[in-house]
Amino acid sequence: MTGTTKSSSKTVSKTSLAASLRRAFGRLRSFFRRKPLDQELNDEMASHIDLAIEENMRRGMPEEEARRQALVRFGGVQQAREQHRETRGLPWMDILMQDVRFTCRTLRKDRGFTIVAILILGLGVGANVAVFSVVNTILLRPLPFHDAQQLVWITGNKGEGGQSSMTYSVDAYEDYKAANQTLQGVTAYFAFYGQGDYKLTGYGDPQPVNGVPVAGNFFQVLGVQPKLGRLFTPEELVKGGRPAVLLGEPYWRRQFHADPNIVGQTIQLNKTPTVVAGVIPATFDFGSVFAPGTRMDIFVPAVMNDMREWGNVFFFVGRMKPDVGIGQVQAEADMLFPRFYHSKKQPESKGDYTGTVWGLKEYVSGKLHRSLVVLWGAVGLIMLIVCVNLSNLLLARSAARGKEFAMRSVLGAGRGRLIRQLLTESLVLSAAGAVLGLGIAYAVVTWLAHQGSIALPLLSSIRVDASALGWTLVIAVAAAVFFGLAPGLKMSSGDLQESLKDSGHGASVGRKHDRMRSVLVVSEVALACILLVGAGLLLRSFLHVIDIDLGFQPQRAAAMAVSFDDGNKQENVGPVLENMLDHVKAIPGIEAAGISDMLPLDRNRGWNLWRKDRNPDQAPETGTFVQIVTPEYIKAFGMRLIKGRDFSWNDSTHAQHVVIINEYLARREWPGQDPIGRLAVTNGEISQVIGVVADVKETGLETDPGAEMYLPITQWGPAGAELLVRTNLPPDALAASVMKVLRQLNPGQPATEFRPIQHLVDHSVSPRKFFVLLVSIFAGLGLFLASLGIYGVISYSVTRQTQEIGIRMALGATRSKVQLSVIGKTLRLAAIGIAVGAVLSFVLARGIASLLYGTEPTDPVTFAGMVVLLGLVALVAGYLPARRASRIDPMIALRTN
Repeated sequence: MTGTTKSSSKTVSKTSLAASLRRAFGRLRSFFRRKPLDQELNDEMASHIDLAIEENMRRGMPEEEARRQALVRFGGVQQAREQHRETRGLPWMDILMQDVRFTCRTLRKDRGFTIVAILILGLGVGANVAVFSVVNTILLRPLPFHDAQQLVWITGNKGEGGQSSMTYSVDAYEDYKAANQTLQGVTAYFAFYGQGDYKLTGYGDPQPVNGVPVAGNFFQVLGVQPKLGRLFTPEELVKGGRPAVLLGEPYWRRQFHADPNIVGQTIQLNKTPTVVAGVIPATFDFGSVFAPGTRMDIFVPAVMNDMREWGNVFFFVGRMKPDVGIGQVQAEADMLFPRFYHSKKQPESKGDYTGTVWGLKEYVSGKLHRSLVVLWGAVGLIMLIVCVNLSNLLLARSAARGKEFAMRSVLGAGRGRLIRQLLTESLVLSAAGAVLGLGIAYAVVTWLAHQGSIALPLLSSIRVDASALGWTLVIAVAAAVFFGLAPGLKMSSGDLQESLKDSGHGASVGRKHDRMRSVLVVSEVALACILLVGAGLLLRSFLHVIDIDLGFQPQRAAAMAVSFDDGNKQENVGPVLENMLDHVKAIPGIEAAGISDMLPLDRNRGWNLWRKDRNPDQAPETGTFVQIVTPEYIKAFGMRLIKGRDFSWNDSTHAQHVVIINEYLARREWPGQDPIGRLAVTNGEISQVIGVVADVKETGLETDPGAEMYLPITQWGPAGAELLVRTNLPPDALAASVMKVLRQLNPGQPATEFRPIQHLVDHSVSPRKFFVLLVSIFAGLGLFLASLGIYGVISYSVTRQTQEIGIRMALGATRSKVQLSVIGKTLRLAAIGIAVGAVLSFVLARGIASLLYGTEPTDPVTFAGMVVLLGLVALVAGYLPARRASRIDPMIALRTN
């Protein structure tokens, strides 16, 4: 019996569920079939009423009385219709669609307001979505690798010396790879690659190619699979093995026209037949992850035995085991790295290494965290100003619609119904603004993704993705509620009589609207004040940065990668390069020319230098930046020779080794003494100091100069060659002449272009310039919106007080007095906003102190400039309505009702 009962209850339950589903489906279907069902309902009600009329007429009633009695018996036709709709459909959706249709009709009638509101919203949403896309890509989204959270970056930390103090030797790489227990894979890439290190021939003129040697397991550890072909094989990783290359997809498309048949073919790379093993997909952009602002065309296998005696040349990347954390990897690194050798042939090198472990994502983008948060905050302030501005516009518009809302209240619309209608209008406006904003954001993000000159990581992968669309929805809805709720509450809170009185054209200004709009304007000015102060501080810092003494003059100087054939004999280097430079300097317009293997603010390396009489055990641990240069390089680069002499072509391999040092190194090794003629140990060789130059910014404009030395190219083998010229003509105008000379001397010279040295400086400061530019744009937009808000409130106030102003002028008030009265109100609002904004700015400026250079968070010039600028904008915004007020004709104003 119990089993039967349970079975019956289950059957009833299933039947009830099925019935509920049918009813729900019927309601949903009826919503989309609303018009046919309404017509059916009307026909059915008309039939019932006609039958009742006929029945009454048979009883002897006149036709009119029969109709009246039939309608009384039937009840309210409209009420019956609404009850039927509620039983068959989705009433909330029905009401929403009514509100949307009514909103669209209303906004079409007020096109001016609609266009302005959508434009303002579009700017605000577009700025927010664009910045969110940047923040999401650089800070929030994982790196474009498989299980990217497992990837770590291991770097040295031996003080100064540039990349040489951060990198490791081949021996250290192999030892760490074998000894560690916390990583499932360790890989490396060559740190000292340069522009145009490789040369492609066989496809027209020789072409410079940017390439980087990588360990054989580089792509496997990162989790990158080739788009075409394969990765390197063991035979291609050993000394004397088969030369191979992997092409980056952009280079494959650009140089080989995306020909899939190139895989497996042989190309001439650096005069060596090299097989194309595969194509690396564009989703892996080496430059955007590991070297922002650079382009990488190819990848070649790092042959460890060829590089074993090169010293510190590799950056390390590792992949953690699934159950391992960064703390464990760091603890193991602290134990292992002091055991490693720079070279196993030099046992005394043991003990110098340290290893600092970072999450790869943190290392790539961590330095930008505070800057991006500030940028995100700035664009958030812009959205607040947009919302405040729209609240003001809606308040003005809703006040003008007072009679409409009063009539709707009389007809039975409750407060919630009125608020819902105003929020619907806000949502419709916000949706339209969001669509426009997405278009603006897409254009901005597309432009940013192609700005290779900006040294921001992952910039090329920025896009408007699903996360950005979700963020757009969030801010669109939040903005609609923010700027639509206050006017809705305000309009629905008054009584009918006051609303009708307030809406009269000649009535004095309604104080409830005036107070709220004044508060909103003060808020706008305060928010604009914060933006202006932040932008001003960052701009002042940027100006300080670009005004720094670089130690050289980038103006009118340009560099070009060159190749030369010295027969692999050091004694041939001097004569070959001297002949090249003599021909180049003979070109009209070139004032000086020299060659260096590396350039400041480009790439760098560090060697050791200390005075000869220093105990090697007491030698400084910090490295010394080194460049191998020709005579006249110092002049061509615009450096200042403080004392001593430049190199000469007579400083040959058979002569005394010589070195030029900078002021910092002179102070460190020979404090209070003249270093000229002193002997120093430079990378194991005894060299004589022959000159001292001014300190040069090697790694960045905001970093202090370190120890620097310059060695003659006639005595030391260079790691590449950059031809540097100083000219009184635009570099582009000389490129053809210089290339012609170089090709005459070396037919294998790749077709390359001059790089203005100013571009190196600009590239170094490009992240700061990028942030300053965006924050300044946002500050300008905030100032513009604040001025619109001030103008709107004062102009609306003047319009509402037309009759009052007319009475005052009829009683003797002069035009100047009316103008001063209006301007005085404007300045009062601005002054309150500036005061509030200044206090908030003073507090918030301390939060960006770490982003400032040479500028204090309380910089009086910035704060004074903000006060003056906002005051002038407020004055202009108030003057226009004041001028209009002073031109009111008292007679016309008095006749206005």
